[in-house]
Amino acid sequence: MSKIPPSLRQSLTARLETLRLRLADPQAQMPLLILGLVSGAVAGLSMVIFRLVIEASPALLLGADNPEDHEHLAPWWRLILPTLGGLAVGLLLQRLEPARRQVGVVHVLERLSYSEGHLPLSNAGVQFVGAALCILSGHSIGREGPSIHIGAASGSWMGQRLHLPNNSIRILVGCGSAGAIAAAFNTPLAGVIFAMEVILMEYTLTGFVPIIAAAVAATTVSRWAFGQDPVFIAPDVGLDSLADLGYVLIMGVLIGALSAAFFRLLVMITRQFRRIPIWLRATAAGAATGILALWAPQVMGIGYDTVNQALLGELGLGLLLGILAAKLAATSLALGLGLPGGLIGPTLVMGAMAGGAAGLLLDLYAPVDTSPALYAMLGMGAMMGATLNAPLAALTALLELTNNPHVIMPGMLAVVAASVTAHRGFGTASIFLKLMRERGLHYDDNPVVQHLRRMGVVGSMDRKLVQLPRRQMTRKALSQALETPSSWLLVRDAQSHKILFSAEVIQHMEDEWAEGGDPQGEVDLYELPVHRLNVAPISAQATLLGALQRMDREQLEALYVIPPRGGRILGIITRKDIERSYRYGAN
Repeated sequence: MSKIPPSLRQSLTARLETLRLRLADPQAQMPLLILGLVSGAVAGLSMVIFRLVIEASPALLLGADNPEDHEHLAPWWRLILPTLGGLAVGLLLQRLEPARRQVGVVHVLERLSYSEGHLPLSNAGVQFVGAALCILSGHSIGREGPSIHIGAASGSWMGQRLHLPNNSIRILVGCGSAGAIAAAFNTPLAGVIFAMEVILMEYTLTGFVPIIAAAVAATTVSRWAFGQDPVFIAPDVGLDSLADLGYVLIMGVLIGALSAAFFRLLVMITRQFRRIPIWLRATAAGAATGILALWAPQVMGIGYDTVNQALLGELGLGLLLGILAAKLAATSLALGLGLPGGLIGPTLVMGAMAGGAAGLLLDLYAPVDTSPALYAMLGMGAMMGATLNAPLAALTALLELTNNPHVIMPGMLAVVAASVTAHRGFGTASIFLKLMRERGLHYDDNPVVQHLRRMGVVGSMDRKLVQLPRRQMTRKALSQALETPSSWLLVRDAQSHKILFSAEVIQHMEDEWAEGGDPQGEVDLYELPVHRLNVAPISAQATLLGALQRMDREQLEALYVIPPRGGRILGIITRKDIERSYRYGAN
């Protein structure tokens, strides 16, 4: 294969450098749109591979056509399979450093908050292998949390490889997350809303356009591989009477209380057992799942087949309540003890069981003529919305998962009732943010901080800069340098770098000329009676938030911006530039 000609290489490098500078501006729609499409396709392909692994392997390992057909396994096999799976995952994680064990949505939020969205690809690999082992061995976890991590990491990796600005990498993390949800659930709109509501925690036009493109690309890849059928087989049912909205409200309140109980139980287990070695915790989680599966085998696996049975009215009241209790316990233990899985799938199962039970009770004891399947659907959305603190994402997911427009209005009421009950009545928050706080971490979603994350330093820097290679020079040489219109003089001395206001230096030179100063006389720029600012370099990849944090950390007044791989100085950014951006900058 012939080498790329030097002229073409230089041209491509220059174009890529121009692209990087453009992407620092949050209004760069077209480049972000293209990058969103690519990252969505990559996320979709990752999800196809992940689903093939977790859906095709049971046929080879267990001889089962349905990867979730755990009910037909022998009791001893239901006990030993998750126990051995937990042991295998625990030994895998035990061999890794603690930083490499961090996986899931909480890890994605942590990297967005503390590392400008730079996700290590190695952690995504741990997530892939660990989650696949857990799901294959029947643990009560979901595939969506791992999918989000893998999709977000793929978007972040692409941005890092191209050395894009960190504000663009952050958008690509959202694109990968949206693509992962869209491909995992076959729900493109829910993927978009989830990425904006849960991952990025903001709604902006800048983010919407590439994230929508990513969801479309990922869904296209997923449907090419698995078809267009919705995840659940939902009957076309709706409310028969507006009077039934009162029962929907009551059900929403009860599911809000259920969500709060799940929240408290998961946090308590996480807090109480964190100091136990991970291999022991994971094995204990597997043994607990196996014991529960002796009584309720439906607790094993993701549980979407059980949801379909509830929607089709194939489960009785006692079985619905039993599966609900077992799923609540098994999921809390699996995730609280550190298994690398997701909780979105289990919340949908618990919601469907609770809603289906409520529908059966109403059918038996209340004067209503409506299908219990409707309440099972509404329960799914209510439980997801209350647990994730993402009501809009839950509602759109409910609509796309069931392909039933009749659930929209009662679904809105159920989701709102559950969310208000959980968050206002019981004081719970987003489960992901709470688990972050349990690790001693914090996600700041203050509007000013969010704005600073969206903006790159290149978009706010002052490009009117003259560089001086030394601190001492003749008055004539300094005057010649000042002929170039500039706001700043950057003095790059061997020991330190400082910037000076050009206007102050010019005024001082004019005063000296008026007093008959010698043109060939030496001037020490560090001794001039003008204001000098301490300065340090910062990469053009950085956001305004990263620049401000460095200024605070090192007590600097300004930074000079350089390309990611070094080279010419691009400009100067000061605290006033950052303040001006969030006072008057575009959103």
